[in-house]
Amino acid sequence: MSRIGKQPVLIPDKVKVTVTDGTVLVEGPKGKVQKTFSPVVKVTVADNKVIFAPVEHTRFANAMYGTARSIVAGMVKGVTEGYVKDLEIQGVGFKANLKGTALDLALGYSHPIVMEIPAGIKVTVTDQTKVKVEGADKQLVGAVTAEIRSYYPPEPYKGKGVRIVGERVRRKEGKTVA
Repeated sequence: MSRIGKQPVLIPDKVKVTVTDGTVLVEGPKGKVQKTFSPVVKVTVADNKVIFAPVEHTRFANAMYGTARSIVAGMVKGVTEGYVKDLEIQGVGFKANLKGTALDLALGYSHPIVMEIPAGIKVTVTDQTKVKVEGADKQLVGAVTAEIRSYYPPEPYKGKGVRIVGERVRRKEGKTVA
């Protein structure tokens, strides 16, 4: 049995949680997030708490109800506080601009990279080298951040590229003339 799954998720004020056929919808001041869970997990709302229980007593059901509880706790946190990831761009001539709902990246290629920002995500660019990705959905914020980083991951020789703030890049020594 999951020790995490046994703990109920407390619903704060200004947050509304509805459960219909295994789909959990959480609405709050920062937005709304929806997620569908496996039918082996029973999700109920009672007394400002979300309660989870496995339908069957199988290994999969026990694992999934702890996972479902953790995901819903993250959804509640996302609609109240939100999630933020910061990126920094390093390299000569590397920069980012915001053009409407698209992020325009100049990363040393012969063409600019234009990425459409999905709904529910807010991107802000400061100093043309600092990008902030924020939203209510933890998974979507992480996916957008990973996609931006994947266009030019930091390389180990000069350290150029797009990196997450706080990420440590191991530097390598270049070739030496013998």
